[in-house]
Amino acid sequence: MGPHPAVAAIRLAVRRVLHDILIDHTRPPGESSPPGPHGPLSPLVMVACSGGADSMALASALAFEAPKLGVRAGGITVDHGLQSGSDLRADDVVGRLVELGMAPVGSLAVTVGRDGGPEAAARDARYAALDAAAERHGAAAILLGHTRDDQAETVLLGLARGSGIRSLSGMAEVSGAGGRYRRPFLHLDRQTARKACMVQSLPVWDDPHNADPAYTRSRLRHEGLPALEKALGKGVVGALARTAQLSRDDADALDAWALQAEASVRDTAGLLECAKLYALPPAVRRRILRRAAIEAGAPAGSLFARHIEEVDRLITGWRGQGVINLPGKVVAQRQGGRLVIRQS
Repeated sequence: MGPHPAVAAIRLAVRRVLHDILIDHTRPPGESSPPGPHGPLSPLVMVACSGGADSMALASALAFEAPKLGVRAGGITVDHGLQSGSDLRADDVVGRLVELGMAPVGSLAVTVGRDGGPEAAARDARYAALDAAAERHGAAAILLGHTRDDQAETVLLGLARGSGIRSLSGMAEVSGAGGRYRRPFLHLDRQTARKACMVQSLPVWDDPHNADPAYTRSRLRHEGLPALEKALGKGVVGALARTAQLSRDDADALDAWALQAEASVRDTAGLLECAKLYALPPAVRRRILRRAAIEAGAPAGSLFARHIEEVDRLITGWRGQGVINLPGKVVAQRQGGRLVIRQS
């Protein structure tokens, strides 16, 4: 008799991602892997585990599948320090990962700032810690336990911000430097992960922040999505996840178009020519403007659609406007038919 369907589903999802990682990290012919104490060192794949149902299900599947493919399985948990006893919970998660046979495992304590609000600040601190852990251990990839439900929430949050098609594309299955982050569960729902933990008798921790109405995502999860499902039917989550993939495909195509078009709208000095920018479709033109602002020093996370719209009006609605101030002390202005974006 095979494993429970929920367990089979999470293992299959992880197995597919491990195959992809092995293909992506295959060295060219004749180039050997770094030697280990007993021969070539197998690639290390780590799981970012909070102790919740999604990441514990992911950890259990990684621990089961990795040895069969010659992959080392490790784990890391991040202690955000936002709740009393968070250090003890982190130690408990480390113990669970050790029980699953993972190595190396560890806990990282971070200091959460305030930039962008509590959720964004915690996310930034977490990814910085995970990046550092991956570099320190030489990990080929870090697996994240985001599910289809998380994807649906991300799409709705992007829609609420009015940030354009890239925000609607949600989370990518592969992201980060060199494709470091992998999300095997984006096609699985949250209940599948929880069921897999239950049938394997894996203890899970339910973060009280996930039920705290002070957090936007929590309100969306417990109030917004249920209201949408009541009004539109149970297929809302799946439809939003499909929207994310379709939006990502469109956004990727437009990004590629903008990258190709950028050279054609610059003069010999490298300045952007307003007349040539005006001739481009708005979606392509605004991508070029965003790239130029980021290259000038504007932080990508602080550069919103309203900023790019203001700069775009220097092209499409020119009436002698003055300097446009952008995040990161970057300014944009029109000078003699050219668009200049630079540090102030």
